[in-house]
Amino acid sequence: MACTTLLVGKHASYDGSTMIARNDDSGSGHYTPKKLTVVLPSEQPRLYRSVLSHVEIALPENPMRYSAVPNAVEGEGLWSGAGVNEANVAMTATETIASNERVLGADPLVVLRKATENAPEVPGGIGEEDLVTIVLPYIRTAREGVLRTAELLETYGTYEMNGIAFSDTDEIWWMETFGGHHWIAKRVPDDHYVVMPNQSGIDSFDLDDALGEGRNHLCSADLREFIAAHHLNLSMDGTLNPRDAFGTHDDADHVYNTPRAWYMLRYFNPHSAVWEGPRADYGPRSDDLPWSMKPEKKITVEDVKYILSSHYQGTPYDPYANGGDTSLRGIYRTIGINRTDFLALLQLRPYMPAGACAVEWLAFGSNVFNVFVPFYPNAERVPEYLSYTEELPDTGSFYWTSRLIGALADAHYAKGKIHIERYQTAVQSRSHAILKEYDALISEAAGRDAQDTEIRALAEEANDKAADMVREESAAVLGKVLIEASNGMRNSYARSDA
Repeated sequence: MACTTLLVGKHASYDGSTMIARNDDSGSGHYTPKKLTVVLPSEQPRLYRSVLSHVEIALPENPMRYSAVPNAVEGEGLWSGAGVNEANVAMTATETIASNERVLGADPLVVLRKATENAPEVPGGIGEEDLVTIVLPYIRTAREGVLRTAELLETYGTYEMNGIAFSDTDEIWWMETFGGHHWIAKRVPDDHYVVMPNQSGIDSFDLDDALGEGRNHLCSADLREFIAAHHLNLSMDGTLNPRDAFGTHDDADHVYNTPRAWYMLRYFNPHSAVWEGPRADYGPRSDDLPWSMKPEKKITVEDVKYILSSHYQGTPYDPYANGGDTSLRGIYRTIGINRTDFLALLQLRPYMPAGACAVEWLAFGSNVFNVFVPFYPNAERVPEYLSYTEELPDTGSFYWTSRLIGALADAHYAKGKIHIERYQTAVQSRSHAILKEYDALISEAAGRDAQDTEIRALAEEANDKAADMVREESAAVLGKVLIEASNGMRNSYARSDA
């Protein structure tokens, strides 16, 4: 999937939480309806079969409950996207990345080979369709997420290259696969954030640590030999830059990927480097953009939403700009693109009791025009407005309402913008108020050792209240942008009846 990922370490966030977030975007010209679900242990398969690759995997007998954002329409598999399990471990999978030809020649992808008259079918490996389902219910730390994924990757292989994030209240790990079976993973520094736009991103790696103590780096057991045998390390001084060794720096990267990383880094560190002009340290086509940086100020939920909704505001590349050089508008792929299916921010708050530690912030449709709604994953059911998505548009669905608002507001951007801004402010403010209310109620219940069922009931009550709130606000703004769109129809006429 064509996605954008942002990871925020606990000392870089405003409240000490770890935050991992990703835009899940469809390919050009199509859209994938999504829904929010909670998968109970009784609903988790014990024998998993991939729809796309036909690989079959026996799963453990002890799955945990977890949230997921799967495809709402059957046909191409689950694609569960992102979620949090009952141990308060979060996962988002995957950010599609690329390997260069030298890697793919040395370790080919494991693709499905269909049966022929002369040979039986050979299943392919695992991929984005599968990963959340076969990993998240079985891990109790972020590091365990890396290790379980690595075991599956080395056993079954993969038919694509992916970037995968795992978090718990203490750590965030970022994992990149390359070729059919190889991988690396790096712990995000606690006071840093990471930006990932469909590229191999890790730009430094300590092989000694990865193959030794593994404090901040992990990798395939044979990685040192693999690199040497296939002459993959391109550095002049012997250090390892995985982005150069395993990734790509082609012309498509320079218009599709690197500009997104440049804009995100520029937003969080406006004074740390020169980002524009002939003497810029980094530009939108730079191949050496930092994988992680220490932000100039702590990062909030609102910052995450803003940057993953952005379209190069304040630059000549903004497709909505109303001045400047028109030839530059829209030349780079925006972060907040029309074909975003969902955005999930998985926030793990160490200062809250286990029953309210995790908050899953969720948005559907194009982020420029949509809103975040908070959801406590410590639940056994999901409000219908968030979980109901059918193939055909329906305003009883948060997904479809968000898509309709975006299409109407985009077509009449200048007049619809004020309605969207007020909508986003209202929903975010009311969301924080709901969390404040129920954080207190759940903390009080946990303090008197209430039963898990009571705490879960409070979480579900909060989720219902948030869903009702966002449904009310979304219906109101849909009406407003519909009026603006109707007034802008080409068959309009200024004169009314006498």
